[in-house]
Amino acid sequence: MTLLKRGLSRRRVLQTGMAGIIGSGVAPLMFTKGAWAQEFCNNPTGDTVTFGLNLPLTGAYAEEGADEQKAYELAVKHLNGEGDGGLIGVLTPTALKGNGILGKKVAFVTSDSQTKSDVARAGATRMIERDGAIMVTGGSSSGEAIAVQGLCQELGVIFMAGLTHSNDTTGKDKRRYGFRHFFNAYQSGIGLGPVLGQEYGKDRRAYHLTADYTWGWTQEESMKAATEALGWQTVEAVRTPLGAGDFSQFLTPVLNSGADVLILNHYGNDMVNSLTQAVQFGMRDRQANGKDFQIVVPLFSELMAKGAGANIKGIFGTSNWHWNLQDPGTVAFTKSFGAAYGAPPSQAAHTAYVQALLYADAVERAGTFYPPEVIKALEGHEFDGMGNGPTLYRAEDHQCMKNILVVQGNDNPTSEYDVLNVVQEVQRDVVTYDPAIFGGDLGPAEPAPLCA
Repeated sequence: MTLLKRGLSRRRVLQTGMAGIIGSGVAPLMFTKGAWAQEFCNNPTGDTVTFGLNLPLTGAYAEEGADEQKAYELAVKHLNGEGDGGLIGVLTPTALKGNGILGKKVAFVTSDSQTKSDVARAGATRMIERDGAIMVTGGSSSGEAIAVQGLCQELGVIFMAGLTHSNDTTGKDKRRYGFRHFFNAYQSGIGLGPVLGQEYGKDRRAYHLTADYTWGWTQEESMKAATEALGWQTVEAVRTPLGAGDFSQFLTPVLNSGADVLILNHYGNDMVNSLTQAVQFGMRDRQANGKDFQIVVPLFSELMAKGAGANIKGIFGTSNWHWNLQDPGTVAFTKSFGAAYGAPPSQAAHTAYVQALLYADAVERAGTFYPPEVIKALEGHEFDGMGNGPTLYRAEDHQCMKNILVVQGNDNPTSEYDVLNVVQEVQRDVVTYDPAIFGGDLGPAEPAPLCA
């Protein structure tokens, strides 16, 4: 166990009480900022503080991970006072000054999660125990997010989740030390359902192909609920392995199923491959039940749309953010990212960047790196200027509540980056829900002294 000054553990302090402390001549530091100076994992005592970037640089979601890394590196530069400052000057309210965090320069270490939950957890463990990471962030898979979030709860290190869309992340698997800026599958269903009903009618038969892990399961569940509420029938739901590559064996049965809509609950390269192969099977050119056959991708990004090329034209889905929005936060971030990397940022990049700044801002507002105080600063925090409209980090489940987007593949792109049109910006109050519907328990804020 890590000890307080003069060898007194916190448990010992609680057992002996104030009289014992005063009698021993030890000052009651627990009533001052930084009181638990040696009582939490990786308390930074030098002139730098380290972020642990856990990124899928290989595997099915590698392209998203590469864009996240660019964004994190840009965020670190801005936090340290380099470059144009990006969103630091747009976030309201803000405690950020562009001089690091509490006067300490920000550094970072990285680990390739390979889009695998066990690898992500192992990488996070190394960055915490070996590299002294004060905060872990990143990921493009909900499986990774849930695994790392659980680890961070055990070790008392805050996890600012990257791209994670499963309902479980802030539902049954939520943790006090985990915070999510990305929206979830339930909110995709709320936003997308009415648009699908308007465009395709209420008499449809849907076939689901679903990534076989926590995100895919909850995305399928949410889309079933949204479409069946319209009057659609679910013909079949088939699970597919993450990173399958060839989806032909899963697509062939769709043709004779009686379905007239294919819903692809896939992401990253899996979505690019399954959509491309579905088009090659002629699904966008056929009719079923007297209707034009349709394909829906409930969640997709600019990177996926770009990878799918012409196959994405006209396809409906949802996104967390889009670089072409005209609010000040989006304009500022797109300008900074574009100047640094020569291309507009993806929603994964935006989420990563925002999470880094919001952690830093919470520490500044708390006046300490002590995780329970940083958690208090994040829980129930309201802010604006980050590109998603007025935003709340809900205290009950650590789910970010904000506007979300319904998007459609652009039929007439003007450039390689002009691949999505924003069909509707769904307001925060529309996608707000009772956190109790997904259960779960955040757990304690008090950090367990397990960090090496």
